[in-house]
Amino acid sequence: MERVSFTERMAVDYSVVEKTGFNPYYPEIQSALDDPLVIEGKPFIDLASNNYLGLANDPRLCMAARAAIDKYGISMCGTPIASGYSDLFRKVEILLSEFLGLEKTLIYPSCYQANNGLFTAIMKNDDVALVDRCAHSSLMEGIKATGCKIRPFLHNNIDHLEMQLKKVDPSSTSFVVTESVFSTEGSIAPFRDIYEMCLKYSAIPVIDDSHGIGVLGESGRGILEHASINEYRGYYTASMGKALGNMGGIISGPEEYIGYLKYFSSHLVYSTAILPSILAGIEKVIKIINLEFRALSRKMWKYRDMITRACLESGWSLTESITPITSLRGGDSGNTLQIAKMLYEKGILTTPFIYPSVGRNDGRIRLIAGANLKEESIAAATSILRQLNQW
Repeated sequence: MERVSFTERMAVDYSVVEKTGFNPYYPEIQSALDDPLVIEGKPFIDLASNNYLGLANDPRLCMAARAAIDKYGISMCGTPIASGYSDLFRKVEILLSEFLGLEKTLIYPSCYQANNGLFTAIMKNDDVALVDRCAHSSLMEGIKATGCKIRPFLHNNIDHLEMQLKKVDPSSTSFVVTESVFSTEGSIAPFRDIYEMCLKYSAIPVIDDSHGIGVLGESGRGILEHASINEYRGYYTASMGKALGNMGGIISGPEEYIGYLKYFSSHLVYSTAILPSILAGIEKVIKIINLEFRALSRKMWKYRDMITRACLESGWSLTESITPITSLRGGDSGNTLQIAKMLYEKGILTTPFIYPSVGRNDGRIRLIAGANLKEESIAAATSILRQLNQW
């Protein structure tokens, strides 16, 4: 076999970009998440960011972040286990635990890092991970790094999950891993059923609620509130960089589970602590959600319904989303980028997913309308979607 050089291994296939004349990735944004968004000096309607509640550029968050910089500076220049664990860090951990109804919380620089770091800390190579086949890359990479046995189950399929659980050797420790909201399509995991299955078979549940926290539940507390689960006995992870308008990730759960991670999760122990300004932003956004979630949520859902209705009435093929995500089916990678290009040229920024993020002929163009957008922007977006329906 002919040896492939390292340079050849590093080559990126740009053929689909060359074919469509459009690369939607790494757009250079020149503004905050305002309405309009500014890219290359031009105004855009932001249907790409995960700013569900529209709080990322809220003046109250900005003010809280500035006040934290005045008190703590830019960075604590240390890991949480050393000099990075400020009184604000601890305060926000407690606030998040109370918000979620869980005992303890750890804050990581990102949820990708939290998901990667969780499994390497808690799993052994003779454990079994039963994973929804559509689970996020951060979960899959973390699980694969442990060398454990991996048994995927069909997407959101309780019967197939139980079939797989029955095959697990009773002497093995098993974990059931899924997400709350699957972000490329907008489906929600039947997590109450999954959790009850875990209790039945003594498996440990792991739920990533990144697109659920601040979105699902009567008061925005996410999948556990949505599924009416109290006294949850498992691991809960989530991103602070979506509906919560900040950055960072968390792992929450029972005190004994989290207490172990505090000292044995290398992704936490050896990473510089998240910035004080971000912690202050998280603290402020939780307080805002506690007071204003219903009003913000109504606006978010209203915009989602307007976008979805325009797409359906105009003949777009959509996934069956039951969340504030509207996901257009794009077909192969070329077709998907072509749709995203047409929307971009009309001033709408979207998030296209192509292979290998999704199947080869299962491209998606995700649309999320944050509650910060103006009604006239949503009206303009729906008009454009109707104009382009004949593509």
